[in-house]
Amino acid sequence: MGALRSKVLIVDDESAIRDTICLILANAGFESLEAASVLEAQGLLRHATPNLILLDWMLKGVSGIEYLRLLKKEESTRSIPVIMLTAKGEEHDKVSGLEQGADDYITKPFSAKELLARIRVALRRVEPTSLEDLVEFEGLVLDRSRHAISSRGTPLKCSAMEYRLLGFFITHPDRVYHRDQLLDLVWGRHVHVGDRTVDVHVRSLRKLLEPFGQERLLQTVRGAGYMFSARHSP
Repeated sequence: MGALRSKVLIVDDESAIRDTICLILANAGFESLEAASVLEAQGLLRHATPNLILLDWMLKGVSGIEYLRLLKKEESTRSIPVIMLTAKGEEHDKVSGLEQGADDYITKPFSAKELLARIRVALRRVEPTSLEDLVEFEGLVLDRSRHAISSRGTPLKCSAMEYRLLGFFITHPDRVYHRDQLLDLVWGRHVHVGDRTVDVHVRSLRKLLEPFGQERLLQTVRGAGYMFSARHSP
C-alpha cells in the first residue's frame, strides 16, 4: 500500500491564522483543508475525512466548543482527533475543552515546532498498532486509523459516506444486504433517507472502482439487495 499524507482540517475564522498553519503543514508533508466556519467545515466533511481537526475555540456563530460536542456525537467523526486552538490560556478553559472530548489544547500564539509536535502525538494515538487496523479484500485496503481506502496501493478519493459504505462492504464481504439494512447499518436509523440514496452511492462506488477493474465486486442481487464479493451473485 502506498504512503498516504495525513490530512488536517483547519477550522478558524482568521484567514491569516489558516494561511500560517497551511504553510507549516505543507512544509512538514501534511495535506490541509480549510474552513472559516462550522458550516464550511460540515460541507468539507461530507466529501472528505481528515485524519485530524484543528479547531478554533472562538469561532463566530457556532463556537468551537459547541462544534466539538457535535463532532464527538456523530459516529462518522467521533474518532477523529481534535486539537483546540485558542487565545484562552486559563486552566478551566483547557479542562473544559478536554472534558468535551478534545485530544489536546494549544494556546495562540504557538510555534511551528510546538504545533507539529502536538499534531504528531495526536496522530500516533490513532495510527495502526496491529494488522487489525488494516483490512484487505481483493486488492482493496481499508485503513481504519487513517479513514482511508486504497486500491492496489493507490488512494481512493472517497467522500465521507462513500468511505463508510465501501468500508462496510470490505469488512462484510460475500453476504447479501437489503437496502433497508444498509440504511440502518451505514447511514444509521436516525437519518431519514430513501432507498434511492443507497442506489446512488452504489453507482458512485462502482464509478470509483472502475479504473481498477473492481466495480464487478459490488454486485446487485435481483430482488434482494447488494453483495460485495469476488464470486458470482446467487
